[in-house]
Amino acid sequence: MHFKQFYVGCLAHASYLIGDGGEAVVIDPSRDIEMYLAEAKTHGLRITWVLETHLHADFVSGHRDLAAATGATIGIGARAEAAYSHRAMHDGDEIRIGSLRLRALETPGHTPEHLSFLIFDQPGDTQPWGVLTGDTLFVGDVGRVDILSSRLPVADLAGLMYDSLHQKLLTLPDETRVYPAHGAGSLCGRSISKDSWSTIGRERAMNAALRPMSRAEFIAEITRDVPETPVYFLHSRDLNKAGPRLRTGEMPPLLAPREFDAAAYGGALVLDTREADAWSAAHVPGSLHVGLDGQYASWVGTLAKPDQTLVLIADEGREEEAVMRLERVGYENVAGILAGGMATWRAAGLPTAACVREPAERALGSGRRVLDVRRPGEWNAGHVEGATHISLSQLPERAAELDRAAEWAIVCASGYRSSIAASVLERAGFTRIVDAAGGMGALAGAAR
Repeated sequence: MHFKQFYVGCLAHASYLIGDGGEAVVIDPSRDIEMYLAEAKTHGLRITWVLETHLHADFVSGHRDLAAATGATIGIGARAEAAYSHRAMHDGDEIRIGSLRLRALETPGHTPEHLSFLIFDQPGDTQPWGVLTGDTLFVGDVGRVDILSSRLPVADLAGLMYDSLHQKLLTLPDETRVYPAHGAGSLCGRSISKDSWSTIGRERAMNAALRPMSRAEFIAEITRDVPETPVYFLHSRDLNKAGPRLRTGEMPPLLAPREFDAAAYGGALVLDTREADAWSAAHVPGSLHVGLDGQYASWVGTLAKPDQTLVLIADEGREEEAVMRLERVGYENVAGILAGGMATWRAAGLPTAACVREPAERALGSGRRVLDVRRPGEWNAGHVEGATHISLSQLPERAAELDRAAEWAIVCASGYRSSIAASVLERAGFTRIVDAAGGMGALAGAAR
């Protein structure tokens, strides 16, 4: 058996290619399918199946692109009621890839149609070698049940999750390998481990969500203190159900500075994807800054609407990356990219803005008001005395709660989110903003 895990860091998304006997199956593919095609070619495999564990909400799947490129059959749970050509799969259904078998296991909870897939490596095996658990069981956590609450009540989904875990997955042998669809940082869980895989036995012993508790206790536990749900989640889910459009690979046009300015004046959102120091030094006034070197797509999907027209600013050579990572979450309405970046903007004599960015120790120790934009769990674990707390995801709606006359030092864990927050407040009309570079991590390091 050839087994390969692929990991897209900015979405904390894991997908898989499994091959045997010249054939291969891809599970939960990312939209940039070239990595699967290259892996299959290198190992002499033909992709014949593409399997989806569920209708994903945090990314747009590459299942249709892979099927179009390879002729593979797409398999997804029958309850998904997918609108594209597929095989509707039920509990116990099997597919064969060479001499190995994958068996569908209905594990609803995260979504009603969720499937896990048991992997049987050898023809006569009665116990699985591993299980692909999608968003039901993570390493150190279980999947959220509140994301699709518009379809079923959250408590009902939580009950289904409990049953799927205790009546299905935890009945597997302890040595069964566990391969989930997400890792640490994904908003599909609350406290996912950084480890890329586990075993049923390890999760039974170490996973806090699997400790002995009644069904009612589990429902209460799994529905408390959940992270925010980005605005793009339902958009991505609906695209995955209808079938995303096939990617053409065409890039948006390069726009001269005044063309770019005209697009922004006409209502397009300027999205600056450069690193924080560059944005702070000089940027297009009113731009939203979300750096590529972080959870870029997730934060764009949290702060911009899926139908918003975007125009991008990117470092030279990273334009295609900026566009592709937006396509991963279904943001495809990019009207253009600033040709030559900020250098051509300044050369054209167009206005620029700047934001003060200081090391966290200096920014937070100067008597300024402090705005902490981390998530509630991070805030509760420790914060600057007297600080105001508004999570970044809530900042656009709650910025009016802040004193516009005050000078605000903005802090997060590392400086990535605080820079985004600085752009959000600037767009809201705040003029006295300082970004605390390095965040609480740098502050703690300076104190040691």
